[in-house]
Amino acid sequence: MSRFTQFDNPFLLGFDQIERVLDSVTRSSNDGYPPYNIEKVGPHALRITLAVAGFTHDTLEVTTEDKQLLIRGKQDDDPDREYLHRGIAARQFQRSFVLADGMEVVDAALDNGLLHVNLVRPEPETVLRKIEIKSAHKRTVETSSLAVDKAKA
Repeated sequence: MSRFTQFDNPFLLGFDQIERVLDSVTRSSNDGYPPYNIEKVGPHALRITLAVAGFTHDTLEVTTEDKQLLIRGKQDDDPDREYLHRGIAARQFQRSFVLADGMEVVDAALDNGLLHVNLVRPEPETVLRKIEIKSAHKRTVETSSLAVDKAKA
């Protein structure tokens, strides 16, 4: 069964990548765990902070894949523990963030149950290229003289 999307319009050819990104963002944002903040920490820098209490360096993974930042956490149950009440669930999660063109992940740090992921967007260098403007008359004369030379040969 096919589904109707905004990108089925025949005038929007080649936008399937955007549709896939929107689908993945919609799927990953349905679960509110773990909660996170996104803050601007400089003119070209951002920090994503996730509340990951109970996770360690070994149980967290930060990767980038196809212009997406993926943060995964997996906790295993300790079979040696016997709980009388279990209010803190050992659960796994995957949170993804779509990265804009040029965004780079600098580093990640775990501090007191908060995972900080730092990103930057370096300022692109301005490339100035001067384009010569030719006269249409001069170009016609050059083209016709080439045609005459070829005809003589």
